[in-house]
Amino acid sequence: MLDKNKKRAVYCPDPSFALGRHITIEYYDCASNVLLDKDGVESILLKAARESGATIISSSFHQFEPQGVSGVVIIAESHFTVHAWPEHNYAAVDIFTCADNIDLDTAIHSIEAQLSSQRVFISSDQNRGILQPGFGGCTPNSDEKVMDRRTLPIAWKKVCENAHPWGMSTSVDLYDCSPDKIKDPDAIKNFVGRVCGQLGIVDIENAPLVYYDETETAAGFSMKQSIETSGISGHFAHATNAAYLDIFSCNTYEPRELAEFSLSYFRGSHYKMQVALRQ
Repeated sequence: MLDKNKKRAVYCPDPSFALGRHITIEYYDCASNVLLDKDGVESILLKAARESGATIISSSFHQFEPQGVSGVVIIAESHFTVHAWPEHNYAAVDIFTCADNIDLDTAIHSIEAQLSSQRVFISSDQNRGILQPGFGGCTPNSDEKVMDRRTLPIAWKKVCENAHPWGMSTSVDLYDCSPDKIKDPDAIKNFVGRVCGQLGIVDIENAPLVYYDETETAAGFSMKQSIETSGISGHFAHATNAAYLDIFSCNTYEPRELAEFSLSYFRGSHYKMQVALRQ
């Protein structure tokens, strides 16, 4: 149960007083398209704020290119914020309140239901601005230094430097692609050449194999290219204008850059991405 992740109210004789409470929530496995729309994400946080009893003052949300949403709902009690990664069906939410009239359970579950999130975790629940009555000053939450805490890398290049994998494999699913692009074998071959360039691979002798494939359930071009210790493959579904790409290389590369280049090249509307290190 989600509620098991939260701190329980425990009586403590310490007379300290907190100016606010700050909760961060991780929403995984959200509905596939819910995080693509700025207005939709804004509506979700506004509804959660209203249902929790917060006093809404204003909101501001931004749509990133090619995809992604960040936003804040300003409330009289502080704020609700979100950043969404549609390619991973994930949203990071934080709620800060300096009043006890907000029902945090209601807010958390409201967002969970609206995002259709299948996995929800409360990653932190903190008192902010702890005061010592009678002294008027603040006292630290902990003697632990923030800079001494373990942090995880947020760039794949750094991950590779730490893990030293044999290679990296990236799967990219592109949606609503241009029919002119995915039905043109020359355009597909050109795409492979440009990806090879981004991977730092030059091979003018081996052309990519592009062929038409048709089954009872799917039809479209398929593509394969094997170069050195790298491989690129894909299938282009004509019925749905989707492209399914797999890129493997022993050269270090940034998966998101390749995914966004692929989206731009095939003129898709959005993408999903999965990355695996091959040891």
